[in-house]
Amino acid sequence: MESTVEEKIGVESAAGERTGQPGLEDALLKSGKVSPEEFRNVRRVSLEKGERIERMLVDLGFLSEEDLLPILSAYHGVELVEADAIPDSPAEVPGVSLEFMRGARILPMRVENGSLTLAMADTGDRAVIEAVQQVSGLRVNPVLVRSRDLQEKFNTMFGTLESTDTEGEGIEFVNEDEESVEHLRDMASEAPVIRLVNQVLSRAVEQRASDIHVEPFENELRIRYRVDGVLHDIDSPPRSQAAAIISRIKLMAKLNIAERRLPQDGRIKLRLVGREIDLRVSSLPTLYGESVVMRILDRSSISVDLTGLGLPQSTLDEYTGMIIQPHGLVLVTGPTGSGKTTTLYAALDKINSSEKKIITIEDPVEYQLAGINQIHVKSQIGLTFANGLRSIVRQDPDVIMVGEIRDAETAEIAIQAALTGHLVFSTLHTNDAAGAISRLLEMGVEDYLLASSLIGVMAQRLVRRLCPECKQPVKAGSELAGELSKVEDSASTVYDSDGCPACSGTGFRGRCGIYELLQVDDSTRAQILSRASAGDIKAKAVKSGMRTLREDGWRTVKNGVTSVAEVLRVTQDEGPTA
Repeated sequence: MESTVEEKIGVESAAGERTGQPGLEDALLKSGKVSPEEFRNVRRVSLEKGERIERMLVDLGFLSEEDLLPILSAYHGVELVEADAIPDSPAEVPGVSLEFMRGARILPMRVENGSLTLAMADTGDRAVIEAVQQVSGLRVNPVLVRSRDLQEKFNTMFGTLESTDTEGEGIEFVNEDEESVEHLRDMASEAPVIRLVNQVLSRAVEQRASDIHVEPFENELRIRYRVDGVLHDIDSPPRSQAAAIISRIKLMAKLNIAERRLPQDGRIKLRLVGREIDLRVSSLPTLYGESVVMRILDRSSISVDLTGLGLPQSTLDEYTGMIIQPHGLVLVTGPTGSGKTTTLYAALDKINSSEKKIITIEDPVEYQLAGINQIHVKSQIGLTFANGLRSIVRQDPDVIMVGEIRDAETAEIAIQAALTGHLVFSTLHTNDAAGAISRLLEMGVEDYLLASSLIGVMAQRLVRRLCPECKQPVKAGSELAGELSKVEDSASTVYDSDGCPACSGTGFRGRCGIYELLQVDDSTRAQILSRASAGDIKAKAVKSGMRTLREDGWRTVKNGVTSVAEVLRVTQDEGPTA
C-alpha cells in the first residue's frame, strides 16, 4: 500500500508554526526593515506563541510580505516566482492530496527528470520538503511564491476540483439575526479570522488603497479596494465568513457588535507594514448584513508641502499670495475625494509659525498637524461646525479652518470671522470655482458681506498619473489638437497606457491635481453685488486669464502626466473650453 504525505507528516504539523532560525533572524535585522526594539518585542511574542518570527512580523504589521520575500529568497537560496508562473492545476504527484497542498501551502508545478519543482509559501519548512521527497521519490526543488498568489490558485482549483467530492454538502449559512454576541465575539477572535483581516488591511496599504469596502450580498462577500479613485475587486473569502470578518473589524474599531440595525462610526489605529495607519470605519446595515467601509489615513502618504501639490507656477504664486493675507475667506471646492483637505493642510503648513494661533474644526480630523489646535465635530453632543466656530472665535485665533460650510449658519459665522480680522479657510461641494459664490448667495449670505470678505476660490480634481513603465505616445486627434493649441508650448503628441504588472494592469499609478483658481478682484466683487450667475462670473474670469479645470488638465496631458480620457472623465461636468 502506497504511503501518503499525511502519514509522513500530519497536516497540522505540516502547516504548524515553528520558531525561526538564528541566521534568518540576523538577515531580518540586517535588512533594516525592522528596528532592533521592534524585533525584540516580536521575537518575545513569537516564542510565547510558538510561531515563526518572520510570520509574526508580517501578521503584526511590522513587515510587509513584499519586503519579507526577497529576504527569504536570498536566505534560503531559492527563486522567487511571480503569480503568472504558477500553473492553474497542480502536477500529479502520488501520495500528495489536494487537502494537504492547501494545508501545507504548497503546489507541485512540474516534474522533469526526476525533479519536482514545488511552489511553497514557506520554503523554510524542511519537514514538508522531506515528506514530499519520501512519498514521491522525487528530488524536490522548492521555489518561493507569495502566499496570496498561492491562495488565489487554491480558490480557483478548489472551486472546480473539489466540486464532485463536496456535491450536496454545500455551505450552511447562518442567520445573523440569530447569532449571539458571544458567538460573534468568539468567531472574530479566532486566529484565522484575525490573520485574514490583517492580510486584507496590509494588502490595501501595499496597493496604495484609500478605502476598503467590505460588502455582504446574498451569495458572496465582496471586498474591494479604491486605488487612485477607482474601485477594484480582490479575491474575497467565502460568504460564510462575513459575520466573523465584520465582527472582527467592529471589535478593532471599538464598535458595538450587538448593534446591527443602526449605522456606526469608529476608528482604528494600528501599525501596518512599518507605518502608523489610522482607519476611519463606517458600518451600514444592508439587506444581507452590515456593509463596512474603512478609509485609510496614512500620515506618510499625505503631502503637506504646497509646492508638492502639482500646482502650475503661476497658480502657486497667486494662491500663496491669497493665503498670506491678514484676513478674509479662502475657499477650496470640488467633489468628495478631490483632495480639498490636503490642499488646506498644505496651506496651513505654509503659514504656520509660532507667531500665529491656528485652530481647525473638522469632521473628522483626518491628520494631526504639529502646532495647530484641531477640533473634531461631534453632532450628537451638540458640537456642530456652527457651535464650534462660535467658540473658536473667542479663542483669539489668527487663522481658522472650517472643514466644510454645510449650512447658512456656518457660512454666516465664517464670513463674520473673516470680516473681523481672521483668515478663514473652508471647503464647499461645487463643480467649479465660480459656483462657490452662487452657492453661498443661495444659502442666504448677504452679497455685500461676501464681496467684502472673499479673497479667492480654488476648484480642483485629482487625475490618475499614467504608469511610467507602460505609457506610450499616441497621436492627438484634430479636435484635441485644437484644444491643446490653447496651452502654452503645446505638442500634438499625447500619451496613453495599456497596463502592466507594475500598475496591476490599470495603466495608472498615483494621482496629481488639476486646478482652477478664481481671484476675487474689483470686477468680481461688482458681479457679486449684482448677483451675477456662476456662468457669467466664470466667463469674465476666463477672459481675465483664469485657467479652467479642463485647460489645466490639458497642461498635464501635454506634459505626459495623464491621458486625454482621464481629463475628460474628471471634468465631464464642465463643457468645452471657452
